[in-house]
Amino acid sequence: MLSDDLFKRASRLFPGGVNSPVRFYEPYPTYFSRASGSRIFDVEGKEYLDFCMGFGVNFAGYSNTTIAEEIMYLLDNTIPEGVPTENEIELGEIIQKAVPSIEKMRFTNSGTEATMHAIRLARAFTGRKLILKMNAGFHGAHDYVLVSAGSGALNFGTPSSPGIPEEVAKTVLVGDFNNEESIRELFKLHGKDIAAVITEPVLGNLGVIGPEKGFLKFLREITEEYGALLIFDEVITGFRFRYGAYQDIIGVKPDLTTMGKIIGGGMPVGLFGGRADIMNRISPEGNVYQSGTFSANPFTVASGLATLNFLKDKDYEYTISLATWVEDKLKSFSDLGVQVNRVYNMFTIFFNEERVWNYETALKSDRKKFMKFFNFSKKHGIYFSPGQFEASFVGMAHTPEEVEMAVFKMVYTLEFDMNEDRNEREQVSINSN
Repeated sequence: MLSDDLFKRASRLFPGGVNSPVRFYEPYPTYFSRASGSRIFDVEGKEYLDFCMGFGVNFAGYSNTTIAEEIMYLLDNTIPEGVPTENEIELGEIIQKAVPSIEKMRFTNSGTEATMHAIRLARAFTGRKLILKMNAGFHGAHDYVLVSAGSGALNFGTPSSPGIPEEVAKTVLVGDFNNEESIRELFKLHGKDIAAVITEPVLGNLGVIGPEKGFLKFLREITEEYGALLIFDEVITGFRFRYGAYQDIIGVKPDLTTMGKIIGGGMPVGLFGGRADIMNRISPEGNVYQSGTFSANPFTVASGLATLNFLKDKDYEYTISLATWVEDKLKSFSDLGVQVNRVYNMFTIFFNEERVWNYETALKSDRKKFMKFFNFSKKHGIYFSPGQFEASFVGMAHTPEEVEMAVFKMVYTLEFDMNEDRNEREQVSINSN
């Protein structure tokens, strides 16, 4: 079965032929049938080295034996959904020990649910209604975070999608990541009404953009000054750079943290947690409602336990060194407008003449050129996240030999496939002979 045939069938079922818009790219997405280690295989049997890794979910690698054994055990020894289990306690204890700021927590089914409940809890705890998020910061697909900046720097947000009432968007303020002044001005105008600031400590859906020195510490200080909560969305960064959270690398302690992706080991998962006095407001202990039939379901919890046990003694520096290698090899192409943003073991290849460090510079990136790079790389058996503003990931299953070959193919793509002037000169030379 060919991908174009599958896409025709899918288009009769799903809007745009896909179940998430980022999965679509022209002329149609490639369909995949299996995965192993750091490799994915399409329905036609072609093999790819994967730097998307399920948008960061599969950090431990595909078909990981440790994780697979736990799932197979559950298939033979069914545990019902919707009841407490010892495994959920064990997983919670591991996370609590690894991330000191998470004194209590609740599991959810996705990162979207986690941020939704964290925001509701922050509003209830503070008695305030406004949330401050970063422009293009991504926290899932619920109404309170699908909000972008308005026409003026100090405006309330505007809905990023039809169907979100303007009244909802007016409860969300939008500041600029890495811009202390924009945040300070919003607090001067609305500080007494701001319940929380929510941000990814490392932006992952504007491409990879790390915090400028002191920015996250500034957020901690200004939220404390005005009595607002600080929420770190570590859905992407949790357990990725170290066994724990990015917040502990930088030494900034938020009030609430959200997590997902890695802690589920490939199963749907989310988590929000933080200070006990805040979390105790959740029902049944408090009166802030949160629930879910599949929250902490047996398969997710078992997969998460197996993943975190697998990662506990692993060398995170190994993955960081491989990502650094990619960065070092590609940054020599800056004359072609190639910018590599890397934070530890996640990176984005931008096609941009400027250093990408905030929303404005990211938007100057050449998205058409990136898609050319994506398609040429895919042709050579290298798979990236299909979008200029997505992150790429190096995980525990990648090997130095694989990354070395991938870098060679990326360099070839940049030097030959995408170097139109050079190709034209070589074609003229060939024709003249």
